Amino acid sequence: MVGRAELGDFLRKCRTDTTPEAVGLTCQAGQTARRVRGLRREEVAQLAGVSVDYYTRLEQGRHTSPSEGVLDALARVFQLDAAARAHLADLARPARRRAQPVPVQRVRPALQQLIASMTEHPAFIIGRRTDVLASNTLARALLTDWTRLPPRHRNYTRWVFLEPAAREAFRDWPAVAAEVVGTLRLYAGRFPDDPLLSELVGELTIKSAEFRTWWNGHQVHERTHGSKHMVHPAVGPITIRYEALALPGDDEQTLFIYTTDPGSASHDNLRLLALWATEQPAAGPQVTRPLR
Repeated sequence: MVGRAELGDFLRKCRTDTTPEAVGLTCQAGQTARRVRGLRREEVAQLAGVSVDYYTRLEQGRHTSPSEGVLDALARVFQLDAAARAHLADLARPARRRAQPVPVQRVRPALQQLIASMTEHPAFIIGRRTDVLASNTLARALLTDWTRLPPRHRNYTRWVFLEPAAREAFRDWPAVAAEVVGTLRLYAGRFPDDPLLSELVGELTIKSAEFRTWWNGHQVHERTHGSKHMVHPAVGPITIRYEALALPGDDEQTLFIYTTDPGSASHDNLRLLALWATEQPAAGPQVTRPLR
């Protein structure tokens, strides 16, 4: 999935999105109007301190192993944040000769017990490819019951794009969807040989025009914290804040914890949802079985 073309595509997107004004370039009197959006290749090369031929070869996929110094210079020119800089470094790694099998992820029993004990806060664990590895009762009530889905469908990105209920759950669905695509892009750069990721991206590209557009946009996003505006059919609107915590022992597993502001209507509605969830028929096991 991530080969020579990916680095070039990402650099072209960064160049297109960077305005001359952002890097201190101004149009001089008498100059003709710019024919390209963003920066020209020669402008990027000059600002980064490399030759135009060298940068052109990077964009065309004819050179895919730039030095750290070159990567730092390009990140400075394009004003990349930490996540985008890390993604650039991933794409610039030497090509691998053959894919390595990706081991199955499992959630430790102690972590399973930890999120199960959180009765007032939705909590779930996301793994590679945004697979949902475990979730507590309140998270399943707020989002969806992952344990009732086929193993291949227990994926947060897939749910966001292909399940109509997800579009109804998020009042800011476009923002949520675009961010999760950016998260998947980060993973794709880090694990270019994951065949299950290729299957997921292929399915979503075919079935969702929105996913296809955002995926081709090459934006990256690292979820650390934030807020989401949701609506649950049983209790109404809920504005949640989330924290994304990397788990010790497996930095590819992330614990998401949802909270609400004390005394707010959202806090009251989340408590109502917890009561509503206890009245529903018994769900499947708390742990989402490994996908493979």
